[in-house]
Amino acid sequence: MRDNISHTTKLTQAKSKLMLESPYFGTLVTTLGIEKNNNIASVRPLGDLMEYNEAYLEALSLEEVMTILANMAMHQALFHTERGVGKVGSIWSLASDYAINGLLIENGFTLPPLSNYSSRFEHLYAEQIYAILLEESNLSREELESDTQKSREIDHKKIPQELLSQEGYEMMIRELGIKMAKQKTLPKGIERFVEGVEIAQISWRDELYRYVNTHAKSDYRIFPANKKHLYRGIALPSIYGEELNIAVAIDTSASIDDRVLRLFLAELYEIMQIFPHYIIELIECDAKIQNIQRLRPLERLEPIFKGGGGTDFRPVFEYLKQSNEEIKFLIYFTDGKGSFPDYIPMIDTLWVMSEESEIPFGEVLMIRDKTTPME
Repeated sequence: MRDNISHTTKLTQAKSKLMLESPYFGTLVTTLGIEKNNNIASVRPLGDLMEYNEAYLEALSLEEVMTILANMAMHQALFHTERGVGKVGSIWSLASDYAINGLLIENGFTLPPLSNYSSRFEHLYAEQIYAILLEESNLSREELESDTQKSREIDHKKIPQELLSQEGYEMMIRELGIKMAKQKTLPKGIERFVEGVEIAQISWRDELYRYVNTHAKSDYRIFPANKKHLYRGIALPSIYGEELNIAVAIDTSASIDDRVLRLFLAELYEIMQIFPHYIIELIECDAKIQNIQRLRPLERLEPIFKGGGGTDFRPVFEYLKQSNEEIKFLIYFTDGKGSFPDYIPMIDTLWVMSEESEIPFGEVLMIRDKTTPME
């Protein structure tokens, strides 16, 4: 049964009821910009903004509007707009909605009619669902590429500038999680979202620009700018031209825990989103090589993270030395605690380190777990 009240009154009542009954979601909704747009069919998230169709909201019950608000706030909290840049827009939108609605069902929310929900996606986060849906897609490569281009051109001018920055919002989310955990009011299943989502810390555009400039014959153009960073007020050149062919090695030894592995994966996702044309030889290695996967645009990332033994960097360099591929350079994610080759390899190496360590060759970038206090 639908409530015979206006959409504005319904939004106000839904916000109040969320604060009382689901304070975690209610608090997130307070930072969400809400704007009417009758040119869309229902609702849509745009970064820190929720757009809605007036007639659509008026057709929903109060409980369903609460669900819509919680859904939109979670899209914002998990940075789904930013994480979707460079992905196939229609598939990413569906995947992120499946992930959130599964969580809301778990917490007793009432989904509006025709909501995106499937029990087979329970306990998965958006990137995992996206990979499954992409693999099952019947779209042609041309349609996929067209839809991906559209997702790169997201309209950030609609995001209110007075709202929190991504860095400030991320801090608020962490503090809210700590507070709610102490009060024992965290939603069921929220830990898989909080732990499963990491924001890349390294500005790969800045750090890898000189690597690509050295190793790839690409055309760098300041216009049109890369739209991924425009919402931050940063205009960086777009990259066109030759395919980027690199190796990425991930240390899967016992000294690398699950959280550090997620940090490494967040950086790898960032690299894949920034460069439109790439071949990445992904190598997982502890004391020996455990898995090798070749990644191309639109292909599914399937790390197995098998390992847990000691750390030996030599197998990766031996593999690359014997490879016939024209790999430009190597990025090695590690804590640096392992056995190095007794020679300086020919391949240029960038070590992305989670801890300070002595490195006999190559360059070093530090990445830290933001939840660990600095000494």
